[in-house]
Amino acid sequence: MKSDLSSLPDDARLSKNDIASLLELVEQKCEEKIHYLEERIRLLQNELFGRKSEKRYPEDHRQLPIFNSSEGESEAQTTPVDDTIVIPAHARKKSGRKPLPDHLPRVEIIHDLPEEQKLCACGAALSRIGQDTCEKIDYVPARVRVLRHIRYKYACKCCEGVEDDGPTVKIAPAPVQLIEKSMATEGLLAHIIVSKFADALPLYRQQKIFARLGVDLSRATMANWVVQAAERCAPLIELLEQEIRSGPLIQMDETPLQVLNEPGRANTSKSYMWVFCGGRTDHPSVLYRYQPTRSGKVALVFLDDYCGYIQSDYFDGYDYLGKKKSIIHMGCWAHARRKFAEVIKARKKIRGNRANTKTLADEALDHISKLYQIEKLAREQQMTAPQIHALRQEKAKPILEAFEKWLQKTQPLTPPQGLLGIAINYALRNWDKLTVYTGDGRLKPDNNTAENAIRPFVLGRKNWLFAGAPNGADAGATFFSLIETAKANGLEPYSYLRCVFEQLPTVKDPNGCRVLLPQNIDPELISASRA
Repeated sequence: MKSDLSSLPDDARLSKNDIASLLELVEQKCEEKIHYLEERIRLLQNELFGRKSEKRYPEDHRQLPIFNSSEGESEAQTTPVDDTIVIPAHARKKSGRKPLPDHLPRVEIIHDLPEEQKLCACGAALSRIGQDTCEKIDYVPARVRVLRHIRYKYACKCCEGVEDDGPTVKIAPAPVQLIEKSMATEGLLAHIIVSKFADALPLYRQQKIFARLGVDLSRATMANWVVQAAERCAPLIELLEQEIRSGPLIQMDETPLQVLNEPGRANTSKSYMWVFCGGRTDHPSVLYRYQPTRSGKVALVFLDDYCGYIQSDYFDGYDYLGKKKSIIHMGCWAHARRKFAEVIKARKKIRGNRANTKTLADEALDHISKLYQIEKLAREQQMTAPQIHALRQEKAKPILEAFEKWLQKTQPLTPPQGLLGIAINYALRNWDKLTVYTGDGRLKPDNNTAENAIRPFVLGRKNWLFAGAPNGADAGATFFSLIETAKANGLEPYSYLRCVFEQLPTVKDPNGCRVLLPQNIDPELISASRA
């Protein structure tokens, strides 16, 4: 809108040109604010109704636009296509469904002809020349049984125990249990815990499932079992914490959690579940911790004697970590990339071919995509840490240098309050942390390991909504730690927990629990327990 200078009053202290400049500045600020709000609205609409994936699909220039083609575009402007099609030689997979797993038991059901149909029209008996076999999957519902432990007693009928000071009656020792005087077996405990923390099945739903099977198990009883079992697994959690600190890198993240009956806090207060991923690269560890606060001091206490790299998203609470000389704080390229992806999602749809024109956000994502292509190459070739370091020095560092120059060049051209300006400022502000990973082949460019580890908890939270008490939140942290670490090391959670629950009562030395960690446990021990 053009300013009307004739409508401005004559004032010796303020010229019309100065007033016009102020009006233009106000208009510019208003347009920037409107653009910013429109971006936010489109981003919110995409979060509600659009696809959540940040995956970019390459444009196929051979595919003509269907709905966005320009009205004035003629067929003569299209690129001619060669009619010759060359199909390279390739191997095609055999069609059909996949064979069923060999480890599943087979039950043979024979379908035969009646005896009267085994005769030919000529009167001779038919001979069997083969068979046709097809396999179908059957499901046997869960079966609950009662294990009766019978302990025989013995006594001497001659002296009735008066000849010595020993016991009058002898009885076979009671079997060791994870929870003393409990009617729950190790298999039942493992099933309840895995159903809740691995399959996101709340205890009140499990109560209904058991009721359909004819077993009355209250939710309160199962909750007490979970808490008591977690207390017995405390030595494993301490060793798991040591495992995480022994590695070169610790990745961390946190997510909100509502905990009822916290001392001195309202039931609506927000608590947090923290997750730490680290340990040996070939045998990773995952540790959860419930804390009533999101303060960075939580991570600082956990990393009190740690020396190495830590990786997290950008959160002010993590600034505490940068104050320790023994810790090198790394950034996360996934978070930096996500902010540029939000610009694409909030981009205004434009008619015509201009909708396919690359924007500044697309250029930024192209740079980041090149970095991840290098990481993909390293994974496909199964490179060692020194090889990955050399590859990054050769290929990733030039890309990073070019990207940094592009960001510095583009920053003055972008409104700082817009989504693109926020994305550029985020990348430049954390640039030193984002480039740390190139200095060591054992490091990763993003914090996706921790984010992926927190997702099972988030899925469970959507089902059971909150923890009833702090000890319940601690129990959840214990079993999420053991289950997710078992999964990270290729173990089936139920079989692993059942084996641990059977072996843990026999361990007297706390260090003896080390062989029961998912990273160290003998698979044959798990197989024997499952049998």
